[in-house]
Amino acid sequence: MTNPTRTLVAATLALAVTAGAQAFAAERELTVTVYNQNLALVKDTRTLDLGAGRQTFALTDVSAQIDPTSVHLVGKGGGGLTVLEQNYRYDLVSADKVLERYVDHDITVAGKDGKGTSGRLLSFDGASLVLDRKPGISIVNRMEVKEVQFADLPGGLITKPTLVWMLDNAGAAKRDAQLSYLTGGLSWHAEYVAVLDDSDKNLSWSGWVSLDNESGTSYPNAKLKVVAGDVNRVQDNVPVPRAQFEMMAKTVDAAQGFEEQAFFEYHLYTLARPTTLADKETKQLSLFPTSSVASSKFYTYERSRDPKKVRVTMEFKNSAAAGLGMPLPMGKVRVYKEDKSGAQEFVGEDRIDHTAKDETVRLTIGNAFDVTGEYRQTDQRRISDKESESSHEIKIRNHKTEAVTVKVVEHTYGDWRVTTSSPSDFVKKDATTLEFTVTVPADGEKVITYTVRQK
Repeated sequence: MTNPTRTLVAATLALAVTAGAQAFAAERELTVTVYNQNLALVKDTRTLDLGAGRQTFALTDVSAQIDPTSVHLVGKGGGGLTVLEQNYRYDLVSADKVLERYVDHDITVAGKDGKGTSGRLLSFDGASLVLDRKPGISIVNRMEVKEVQFADLPGGLITKPTLVWMLDNAGAAKRDAQLSYLTGGLSWHAEYVAVLDDSDKNLSWSGWVSLDNESGTSYPNAKLKVVAGDVNRVQDNVPVPRAQFEMMAKTVDAAQGFEEQAFFEYHLYTLARPTTLADKETKQLSLFPTSSVASSKFYTYERSRDPKKVRVTMEFKNSAAAGLGMPLPMGKVRVYKEDKSGAQEFVGEDRIDHTAKDETVRLTIGNAFDVTGEYRQTDQRRISDKESESSHEIKIRNHKTEAVTVKVVEHTYGDWRVTTSSPSDFVKKDATTLEFTVTVPADGEKVITYTVRQK
């Protein structure tokens, strides 16, 4: 239940900032660079009408999750602007904060019955107020309070997180300045949509940038950049003040996409037009135009993952020749396929890591319904004190109306070699993996056997 005291105070109190604070003029140029790790760099250039001399200057429309140690204000177009002191104030107005400052001061409490009670506030908690009425003491139930009246707003309380500077301006009275800072509460990730054709040999591939803004402020008409890559950050134990927010809205923007460029050891994507990042909003932007990509489907049986299931995997080369050929930021891929009526149906999803151009993309779509596997160990023998031999059998059954190709992946350890196998052509992928590739006929079965000797 909402506390009436808290509701009234929060709704009626106005902003209190250090006397002499000035506001930014309307001119503003914003650049927001968002990273994968809940981090953004905000560069906010505005025109200041400062006059001359030493003064106090306050700014309220900044992120509530700002890193105060990263704040930097610099004048543009020549020197003369000196920052003498910088403060970040986040002691936000609330009913309890006002009451806290009025302990040992007089207040007036109006009840729901319309009667008023005045006295010196001795203490308070979530349930009651204790007043010294001279003579006598009253304990007032806060749930029965309609209104609490205070003489004025206590100093030091603010309605929004606020940056406050002490400045000395010896340059032009009206000048541009750039504020930059790092903040949490802004993050992005990539989302991809892949639509398979009838043959499963081609797919339509599109990418989206999803941005989440929970920073506590909006960034209107901003130049947007996103950085794909794992940027190292030092983890401090000192928490940065954070505000609480409601559920986010969601908007989708599919107009002009991003221009990509290599940047240090990462990739930078710049939106070709300004956009507004509203507070408490998830925005989706087209990452690149839809591409047609040549792909292939294959089946994999790996009993260490599941002794019965056969995985279905889609694979394509992230190359210009295949129809794509651009760095792909990590993100979730949702795969669809048209049914006989022409409607697109969801068939599975997977997540890709950051993928450079000309690398292979593999997507695990799900488990095959009509293709199954079965494994058993058929023999185990001790050859010597240091050597043993074991035999294995794997059956792949195909209940589909067409033949399928299945990769059978087995793992073994130690110093090993295969002494016999059927089929005889297998690949030793690495020190612990061997792989058979078999074609299983329609409504048929394929049996793989092999014997491995280990030390």
